[in-house]
Amino acid sequence: MTKLGMSVGILATVFRLSAEAQTVNVLTLDQAGAQTVLHAANESAQQRNAPSAIAVVDPAGDLLAFQRMDGVRPASADLAIEKARTAARLQRSTAEIEDNINQGRTAFITAGILVLRGGMPIRVGGAVVGAVGVAGLSKEIDAEIANAAAAALSPAPMTAQRR
Repeated sequence: MTKLGMSVGILATVFRLSAEAQTVNVLTLDQAGAQTVLHAANESAQQRNAPSAIAVVDPAGDLLAFQRMDGVRPASADLAIEKARTAARLQRSTAEIEDNINQGRTAFITAGILVLRGGMPIRVGGAVVGAVGVAGLSKEIDAEIANAAAAALSPAPMTAQRR
């Protein structure tokens, strides 16, 4: 093998290793996962007799799934989408953001984001894979439904088996 051939082989290996070192594996919320979250939110809303608009988004805040239940106010559709988008992009609940504003961190008001309770990031293995937003009867119920829906993809806790 010539020196040129060996040099090319070594350089190709170095560049290949460099390219691999610059990539990351990212979990994403697929349509099946979005539908699981949407279904969990719908069940939670029905249990509470709370007609709601429910939005599920990816980490960038783009809509994956949406449902507007019968009897919910028309404006709730936009509110649910914006709550989900805010929770996804900031990777925290909108309740936390609302609390920050109430405690004096008013700069959030100028950020052009919706800061009403009812948005919750969806985490899988600690990573934010999307978010759910709920708008319906009240901020407390919206937050409860969003929390239940976001937990739908969390693995069930391990229980000890008796022998």
